[in-house]
Amino acid sequence: MKGRPNFVFPEAKLTPSRFRYALNKYRVRIDDACTNCGVCIEICPYRVYAKGSKKPRTPFEQLCIGPSCEKNSFFCVRKCPVNAITIQLNPSFELLGDKRWTGDLLASTWYMAEAGGVPYQNLNYKTGDSGGGFDKLRFLYPANGNGKRLRGSTKNISLAIALNRSGDNRPKVMIPLPFYLGGMSFGSVSINAMLSRVRAATALDTFCSTGEGGYPDELMPYDDHIITQVATGLFGVREDTIQRVRIVEFKYAQGAKPGLGGHLLGDKVTPAVAKMREAVAGSALFSPFPFHSVYSVEDHKKHVDWIKVINPKALVSVKVSTPTDVDMVAVGSYFAGAHIIQLDGSYGGTGAAPDIAKKNIAMPVEYAVPKVHKFLRAEGIREGITVIASGGVRNAYDAAKIIALGADGVCLGTADLVALECIRCHHCESGRGCARGIATTDPELTHLMDLEWGTQRIINMYLAWSEQLRTILRRLGMKSVTELTGRTDTLVHLDYMKNDEIKGELD
Repeated sequence: MKGRPNFVFPEAKLTPSRFRYALNKYRVRIDDACTNCGVCIEICPYRVYAKGSKKPRTPFEQLCIGPSCEKNSFFCVRKCPVNAITIQLNPSFELLGDKRWTGDLLASTWYMAEAGGVPYQNLNYKTGDSGGGFDKLRFLYPANGNGKRLRGSTKNISLAIALNRSGDNRPKVMIPLPFYLGGMSFGSVSINAMLSRVRAATALDTFCSTGEGGYPDELMPYDDHIITQVATGLFGVREDTIQRVRIVEFKYAQGAKPGLGGHLLGDKVTPAVAKMREAVAGSALFSPFPFHSVYSVEDHKKHVDWIKVINPKALVSVKVSTPTDVDMVAVGSYFAGAHIIQLDGSYGGTGAAPDIAKKNIAMPVEYAVPKVHKFLRAEGIREGITVIASGGVRNAYDAAKIIALGADGVCLGTADLVALECIRCHHCESGRGCARGIATTDPELTHLMDLEWGTQRIINMYLAWSEQLRTILRRLGMKSVTELTGRTDTLVHLDYMKNDEIKGELD
């Protein structure tokens, strides 16, 4: 299997928030009784405090573990000689996020992006509060002492997956982690956000999709780690860009808005975006649905063959939404000659996707994946195509759960933006709506984010995910992530779980 020769994972590097005060779960207050004795600075192992002229500062409140620290000998509230310190829940934190991306999930992702490790704070980094989907699934680990759990370090547990399982004469591409970065096009996000994701994918020896907004020149140094997308609008699609890359992706539909095509509102179509998409600045751009050249499997095969002729070395990926007959769509893609089928569920997409589409049209990915996996197995072709899941995967536990349901790997998008300190304000459709300089085309806002900072934040997050995935596999007694594919027996659903039948550990 072909990957980068002698590849070594990059190291995590401390990459704090780019803002003066990061959003945090707990608020630490020092009142005027403080004598600036410095005890809190000396005893806090979490670096919450720093020296100040009249009293200590709290530049890293987000590192505080809150009232749960009371059991520790170094609890600053108790150790303060003049009782000047109080710690309480930050009222702004309660308003942060939504049911799927709770404040805890956002803050824990920010921590992983900052430090490259699992949060030690009192944060739920495993589930949200949606009341369904991944949030209702738990892993059932073998009970202690049954001999299945692996011992020792997780370093020898493989997370690598193959992207070409077809047995054809195309390159046998393997990535060292079971995920790559999904399409977020130039125009929908800033060029700095786009480059941060591409550079992180390159460092991790995986791939990042361009989305349907064309192929900016700034991406060309990273050609070997880019998936170029051919979508229904054909924006920026050129023969030379198809020939540059190792994977070409057809986007037939996306889970956030199936049947609608893509859309980019006029205030995001700057002159640079318009030039890339060969459009008029300030005019809204809408992709048709579907490809008007594809109405059958035979037409689909002509599309795939077209790419294979233009680039004889490229793999072909097919991104589809999740209609009720998605299993038939997957079989059709296999016989059309695709190497990868990406199932994009209804929870994905940015704040620019209409809520009525995200909440009502597509099938959730946790239903679609096992449906496709079982059907491909029944047809005897499951081993001939790589199944990638996307749309609602927020963390390492979601990734592991969807692999256990039948996927080979996952494709990520929103999690990358959260690593860049997205606060899920749902103003992605506006040119100046993203106050954090991520989903924007405004030049001034774009430069709020440094490229090196953004790259390292995404690398840190995925390194933290990787260690969590290895830990999950070790607890299940597995030496490779490929062993987890389709292992629904490792999962339980909280609504259908019978406590007297559970023999193991739930997580």
